[in-house]
Amino acid sequence: MLQDSVTEAISAAFFEELASVGYARLSLEAVAKRAGAGKAAIYRRWPSKLEMAVALVSAAAVDAPEDVDSGTLRGDVFALLADLDGALRHRLPSRIVPDLLAESARNPELQQALFAAVRDTRRGKATRLLERAVERGELPSDVDRELALDLLAGPLYWRLAVVRTPTGPDYLDRLADKLLAAFVA
Repeated sequence: MLQDSVTEAISAAFFEELASVGYARLSLEAVAKRAGAGKAAIYRRWPSKLEMAVALVSAAAVDAPEDVDSGTLRGDVFALLADLDGALRHRLPSRIVPDLLAESARNPELQQALFAAVRDTRRGKATRLLERAVERGELPSDVDRELALDLLAGPLYWRLAVVRTPTGPDYLDRLADKLLAAFVA
């Protein structure tokens, strides 16, 4: 029990510190101090900053809501967009995700680990969304899956994380409609 609470405190401290200073400046000492734990408590769980980052970020990404099967491509796309919208509006992911992507460009080991744990997992979920739509006859079997996967997250990520422009009340509905039109174009 106590070990679980220490792990939870360290995890929360890691995300707060990561959002505050970014991956490059993050130190395990600062995480330990923020968590009210000793540095040894961190090293018992993760052998390095990289392993800690990959494990905790992967767990958070994989713990994201499971595949939603609304019964329609439109409903599934909207649910995926709403989930991404919520994540990118949250104060921690909105600061952490762009930082980790930037750091990944400089750190091939971090990039490889995060791609395997996060990108591939999320793309797998989105691929299942597209496959269900093909099975239901909502998308042609020759739909460009790679392009569709890029389009699913790209526009919303660009708007919220890169240019940091708020969305209006009907933005997700409009975006879902445009995405569906693009998939079959």
